[in-house]
Amino acid sequence: MDRFEQLRIFIRVAHCAGFTPAADQLGVPRPTVSLAIQQLEARLGTRLFNRTTRRVSLTQDGEVLLERAIALVADSEELEQQFRPRAQALQGRLRVDLPSRIARRQIAPALPTFFAQHPGIELELGSSDRSIDLVRDGIDCALRIGELSSTNLGARSLGSLKLINCASPTYLSSNGVPQCPADLPQHLAVNYVSSTSGRAVPWEWTADGHLQTVMMRARVSANNAETYIAYCLAGMGLIQIPAFDVREHLEVGDLVEVLLDWPAPSMPVQIVYPHRRHLSRRVQIFSNWLAEVIGPCLYASSR
Repeated sequence: MDRFEQLRIFIRVAHCAGFTPAADQLGVPRPTVSLAIQQLEARLGTRLFNRTTRRVSLTQDGEVLLERAIALVADSEELEQQFRPRAQALQGRLRVDLPSRIARRQIAPALPTFFAQHPGIELELGSSDRSIDLVRDGIDCALRIGELSSTNLGARSLGSLKLINCASPTYLSSNGVPQCPADLPQHLAVNYVSSTSGRAVPWEWTADGHLQTVMMRARVSANNAETYIAYCLAGMGLIQIPAFDVREHLEVGDLVEVLLDWPAPSMPVQIVYPHRRHLSRRVQIFSNWLAEVIGPCLYASSR
């Protein structure tokens, strides 16, 4: 077994946190995976995994190797792709992370068109609203909404999402309609808890070109878009949300836009990559497709 194949197996074991699931994903016997790791550890003269009966975890040396191995394997695959005929179908696996609601509403319905054009590419799509480490988790690219918390990422800007303020008719009939930000202390919100900080995100608006914030009172909080909207629909309070997320609810009257003259600042939307000098053709092709699919969301308006 060549050294690059050992590194590919090492990366898969690290991501799966186990030899058996890695073997299943790679389509090889478990002893093949175990032998590859043993040979790699013997060649490097260090233990790469801590092994227990339930799972394996990276040692400190394993953590260091993982980041380098991901870059080496990606560069190797990119080099191979570069010298293949352009007409030859792209092949291989991409690991992508997406916000859960965009994955369900925008990406999933469009996937057949992607695979019709690129049948040789396999996508492993993770969808969540939590913050992940692209290098540690072996992610080739991810869609991020909001300001980036790390400067060690390559990024491609796609535009921004317009945010609106809204509430259910039930809530507004019971609590009144806020007319200006000065009314907010008399109202409840559904607070959104950031996956990065673990804290509720403050209510924001712009006045005279300056960002203003206030922590809203809340009976309930959410840490993902689906439940955030559901709690608002149930009359639990005001929310600030991208317009495209609630467009259908606004059209049928399940939600009502309020404080139209005091919207929150728009949220930047970016495709991010582990900080590498070059991107593989697979990543470039998928990123271009993703930008086309996401485009309509960026200009969605409630009005």
